[in-house]
Amino acid sequence: MAIAIVSGALANKPFNGGEAWVRLSWLLGLGKLGFEVCFAEQLASADCVDLDGRPAEFAASANRAHFEAVVAEFGLEGRAGLLCDGGRESSGLGLAAIRERAADADLLVNISGHLTIGEILRGPRKRLYVDLDPGFTQAWHADSTIPFELAGHDHYATVGLNVGKPGCPIPGCGIEWIPTLPPVLLEQWPASPVPPGRPRFTTVASWRSPYGQLEIDGRTMGLKHHQFRRLIELPERVGGAEFELALEIHPGDDADREALEGHGWAIVEPRAVAATPRGFREYVSASTAEFSVAQGVYVESGSGWFSDRTAAYLASGRPALVQDTAIGAGLRPGEGMLTFSTLEEAGSGAERIAAGLAASAGAARRFAEWHLDSDLVIARLLTAIGLE
Repeated sequence: MAIAIVSGALANKPFNGGEAWVRLSWLLGLGKLGFEVCFAEQLASADCVDLDGRPAEFAASANRAHFEAVVAEFGLEGRAGLLCDGGRESSGLGLAAIRERAADADLLVNISGHLTIGEILRGPRKRLYVDLDPGFTQAWHADSTIPFELAGHDHYATVGLNVGKPGCPIPGCGIEWIPTLPPVLLEQWPASPVPPGRPRFTTVASWRSPYGQLEIDGRTMGLKHHQFRRLIELPERVGGAEFELALEIHPGDDADREALEGHGWAIVEPRAVAATPRGFREYVSASTAEFSVAQGVYVESGSGWFSDRTAAYLASGRPALVQDTAIGAGLRPGEGMLTFSTLEEAGSGAERIAAGLAASAGAARRFAEWHLDSDLVIARLLTAIGLE
């Protein structure tokens, strides 16, 4: 049986069920295709925190607890390892065990280049870098003043469907980028009837990007909170609908929070509703549809970025109304997934979804079945890298 190692940030993002699903989709998706899978994660002791976000020892950290809870929930015991400070401490598989499996592995899927331990990284026969942050990834690599590089991999995939294509200013960095949609496990996201009552548009987001602003091709790109500010009047323009943000927002941004609430946005704590994979899935399923903006760089560069969060909504039969990143006409079903560029387009899109919920819900699920099914997405990538 072929062996695949998947590496990414799970314990590094405690209290974030949506991020857990990103890594699980690749890991479990490869397992469905017949691979013997192993998950490997690195964690620095300096990043270990307790439930209140205060520094903690690895053994008692919320990071480790989150990792172990997800591993147990999805039956990954004996197939996952969390290495703290390069393996000085660990949970699950230790450094030696992961190194041994990597030496026999046919494939490494390195999500956002998380894995950097050389003795593991060098083991697999093929090493695939998966870029989730198109624009940031390439600009950082191209900037010699930033300690970031993409070396050490054989193939590179990105959810920025236009990276490397004419008209997209994101630097290709001399790399042949393979466009890919985010995979979703359809059986983990069963479609269910749209909840009764007023249409409720939701999303899970952070107000400010941890990365800061980015300059590409001489142009400073905006961030997600800049996009939300442009659309702050949306709830007032769409009668009969609710707009809710499961929003991580710092107390220093209280003025923005008050402005959002003043214009009709409901704000809930993401940790209260989406801290675990189960919680995130239940929050999505309890929604009517998704409404979300994107990072400015995704929009302004025409990157074709496609969100893993949106993939979850669509698979659940929840239509999506999302900011246009130039994903292409071929991916717009017309009912299940709508894009917008202006406040006016966002308002009309929300009204269109609210007026035809049954049709929009069915179209959303069909979009996921046709384009996002992990069997299809991962199989295409395996073919592209010569590993069928």
